[in-house]
Amino acid sequence: MKDLKYICAYTIPFMAIIGIWLQGIYTYLTPIYAFGLIPILELFTNSSTKNLDDKHKILQSKKKIFDWMLYINLPIVYGILLLGVFTSTTSNLDTYEIIGIIISLGIVLGSNGINVGHELGHRYTKERYIGKALLLPSLYMHFYIEHNFGHHLNVATKEDPATARYNQPVYFFWITSTIRQYINAWKIQFKLLKQNNQAFLSVKNDMLCYFVITLLYLTILTYFFGFLGLLVAFLSGVTGFLLLETINYIEHYGLVRRKTSSGRYERVREIHSWNSNHTLGRIMLYELTRHSDHHHRASKKYQILDHHDKSPQLPFGYPTSMVLSLLPPLWFLIMNKRVPREMKSI
Repeated sequence: MKDLKYICAYTIPFMAIIGIWLQGIYTYLTPIYAFGLIPILELFTNSSTKNLDDKHKILQSKKKIFDWMLYINLPIVYGILLLGVFTSTTSNLDTYEIIGIIISLGIVLGSNGINVGHELGHRYTKERYIGKALLLPSLYMHFYIEHNFGHHLNVATKEDPATARYNQPVYFFWITSTIRQYINAWKIQFKLLKQNNQAFLSVKNDMLCYFVITLLYLTILTYFFGFLGLLVAFLSGVTGFLLLETINYIEHYGLVRRKTSSGRYERVREIHSWNSNHTLGRIMLYELTRHSDHHHRASKKYQILDHHDKSPQLPFGYPTSMVLSLLPPLWFLIMNKRVPREMKSI
């Protein structure tokens, strides 16, 4: 039964379905649940630093149930998206109800879309195509390239758009990270095309393919649901990727890698990502909160990620930390003293 604990991640889309179905004030049920109830519950739930032994890691990594719990998010995400867009365009809703649906869809696209797409995108199998499909509704397919070929190489450096600077408010980070990540993704793509002697107009140009697929996706939505349907889907996607950027913000805030005598950065270690062992957040986000080990061994499946004593620890789980980051003075008050002193001077 312990293997089924990640089913709890489906409670977020479940809340979205209820909210869209009941309409009215209930359209805000998802944000209230995700960023109200869950943070409160996190304050009263335990965290665990326990790791699996090597034998159990091998056993757990081979269990397909953990993979299927990721795959099933594909129909869930697209199904709820279509439900939300259809309801918004066919029901006589007030503006506040449509806004509630957009926020709810955005949370689903971020938690069960981008987050799962991130996990599958690290796998060198056809699973990565499911991951890319889960990035599409958030208009963030370029994340696959920048994250895998940029972020994991440049994390905790000035070259990494997804690493928040010390004392940088999250709202400024949203702007710098989203713009620089998109630009970086194109730079990486041009480099890959040059290395493989491929032309710009080529099926090997993933960034161009992502652009065309995204444009086609938005065109189809407009054709079937009109401008309002396009607006709901577009703003939901924006909400989804802003949630991702908020997670990026709390995962690496203020952490910096030193340069060695050779002029290169030190290797990525467990100390270059914030870790959280709060059980509820771990389950809801498929262990994304054990982010230090993910950067240490990016190919490890979510169910066998480890805690490292050396890793800097967030005082709260991810849902609570995300809410906290939206209040910069309070975030700085709590987090600045936790940033390693030697990193502040770099």
